[in-house]
Amino acid sequence: MQQRISILIVDDHPFFRQGLREVLNAEPDLVVVGEASDGEEALRVARELSPRIVLMDVNIPSMNGLQVARRLRHEVPLARAVILTGYDDDEQVFHAMRAGAHAYFPKDVMPQKLVEAVREVNAGRYVINDVTMDDAKLAPWLLKQTERFGIVEGELGDEAFVPLSPREMEILQHITRGLSNKEIAHQLGISHQTVKNHMTSILRKLNVEDRTQAAVYALRRGWVRLQDTQTHQPDRLGSRPPLPKD
Repeated sequence: MQQRISILIVDDHPFFRQGLREVLNAEPDLVVVGEASDGEEALRVARELSPRIVLMDVNIPSMNGLQVARRLRHEVPLARAVILTGYDDDEQVFHAMRAGAHAYFPKDVMPQKLVEAVREVNAGRYVINDVTMDDAKLAPWLLKQTERFGIVEGELGDEAFVPLSPREMEILQHITRGLSNKEIAHQLGISHQTVKNHMTSILRKLNVEDRTQAAVYALRRGWVRLQDTQTHQPDRLGSRPPLPKD
């Protein structure tokens, strides 16, 4: 009997995980071996179970799906990431594939299409919506997307899928919570000028004009979860997160 393809589902919505599990387990050659609700848990469970496929949302707590995909590449090298997202963006597709994903789909993908993609990925191919590629086709596709998005040589390091350093991501998360540069400096134990320097770098890398645009950019791509922006100083505006400050 042919060994079934083992799958780990990662999503913070139990109902969505249940729907995926039912669809996948209905196939004779597929089996869901585990579930996780955030990025850290996904890595832990993946290390324990060594699934062939990790099917996950981009927008998950603690660590987004693209970051998990990159970590899987090193920590569970036999696992292959299939990314699902509610925000389908060409540039994020590119960064997902650079991060190590083998497939990328919007969350409204038809169930049978997703099932077929899982089989293609298990066979070593890459799937983006209706396009299936092997290694030979993926390389020129990545090169074309690199040129399309104006990424220069030397910028495509391990963090290329999120073009910000870990410290810049930390500052961006504080920005989405409405903290001023002074407040961020106090929170992180760094100087006000250092925060300003990082802020300049963030705006340049994201090609946006101000803090509000940077916050929206991060939220739309799932780098920062909207739920996580609602925890800072709720007494200011009730349950609503304050707007980013200059």
